[in-house]
Amino acid sequence: MDLKITSLLVLVFLSNFINAQTCCSGGIPLSNNIGLAILSKGTTQIGVSYDYNNLNTLNNGDEKLDDDSRLRITHSVLANISYSISDRFSVEGLFTWVNQRRKITQFGNENLDQTSGVGDGLLLLKYSFPNLIGENTFVNVGFGSKIPLGSSTQKSNQGITLNADLQPGSNAWDIIYWSSISKSFNFRPSFNISSRFIYRSTGTNNSYFGDSTYKFGNEIQAFLGFSDQFLVFKTTVSPSISFKYRNAIQDKIGGFDLDNTGGDWVSIIPNFSINIKPNIVFSAKAELPIYSNVDGTQLTPTYRITSGILFTIAPKKELLILN
Repeated sequence: MDLKITSLLVLVFLSNFINAQTCCSGGIPLSNNIGLAILSKGTTQIGVSYDYNNLNTLNNGDEKLDDDSRLRITHSVLANISYSISDRFSVEGLFTWVNQRRKITQFGNENLDQTSGVGDGLLLLKYSFPNLIGENTFVNVGFGSKIPLGSSTQKSNQGITLNADLQPGSNAWDIIYWSSISKSFNFRPSFNISSRFIYRSTGTNNSYFGDSTYKFGNEIQAFLGFSDQFLVFKTTVSPSISFKYRNAIQDKIGGFDLDNTGGDWVSIIPNFSINIKPNIVFSAKAELPIYSNVDGTQLTPTYRITSGILFTIAPKKELLILN
């Protein structure tokens, strides 16, 4: 058998062995945190948020296993910047810093691997179609790319290059398709129903472990949300609740499907935001799993918490000089 093919098969076998019962849906929440509103021409939005993802639930398919020896935690700091080029067209960037930790406790021994650093970024162009499908509706579409800014070659304390799912970056360009629909109602203009759809077509890391390839599975995310606004002590508060469906196909290493990757997840996301000032909003949300059905045996999310502040900088109004 050709030496290159033999080496590839050995690498696939070792990766499946190493990843057995440790692969998960962790990582940097890029596509989960894009899609700032398209505001009036010249408006800039700057958002800074912290995301904590705890994975301590081990699943085999849709069955939860009685095993808490594996823990995966991802800390992410995210910075969103959006600028409205016109009343309908805007550009948004997302930049990240990430710390990922994976701990396995067995037979009284503890093994901890972790990485930290700048993660991948994202650039998205968005266009809005107001009242396209009826009164008080907004249809938005977007197209963008994930930019491989983060390292994909970090090593463990033993000097071994860590698996792709634990790296800050992916060394691959992804294509992002994004859309959203929202509708408000005349009987209560502050009440809003919205949906959001994101499809990520992933690229390939062509230098995985030096001479192999790695491709994360393509991913679909769909959201359905309900929100409202209330005035409390002269301050606007905005509670909302949304449901999220996520599907990811299996990753590929060297062109072969990688076991214990991919699956389906359904979660509920309660969210609360408050206007600290007219142009400053603080928000906090939790993502709680309802259902998961994974390929093989994987860690799945136990809970996720995200909080942050959004600053809106409106353009200065032109002064009218009367002669």
